[in-house]
Amino acid sequence: MTATTKVATVSVSRVIAATPERLYALISDLTRMGEWSPENQGGRWMNGASGPAMNARFKGRNRNGWRRWTTVAKVITADPPREFVFVVTSRGFPVAKWGYVLEPVAGGTKVTETWYDNRSSLFAKLSSTAVGVHNRAEFNRVGMEQTLERLAAAAE
Repeated sequence: MTATTKVATVSVSRVIAATPERLYALISDLTRMGEWSPENQGGRWMNGASGPAMNARFKGRNRNGWRRWTTVAKVITADPPREFVFVVTSRGFPVAKWGYVLEPVAGGTKVTETWYDNRSSLFAKLSSTAVGVHNRAEFNRVGMEQTLERLAAAAE
């Protein structure tokens, strides 16, 4: 039996009255991500990593209501102050790719947060039940809007 891969992508953008450097520092400080994200509760660097760098790994803590779980992520793009991207796995299975692109614009920086669903159809079904999210794309879109709103409040 082969698992097929679902392809879903969600992007949300917002102009924030702050420099790309300030925003990159906030976004890439995964220990603070719980301050902005309604689902991610932050994380910790692993295997001697101490900050955002190519191939650095971190363990993320997540929560949805009473459900809690951890994931492992690997930084695949660390290009301050322009782009920060990481891929997420759970128990060795691909979960998602998350990315942040920062573009200077009039009035501040346009921040675009993008989520790519990397789960197989089977893993998507299993994880939906485990974490209580049955429409992951819509759930993430709403959460990403909240994340950028909270990030703006912290940065401005």
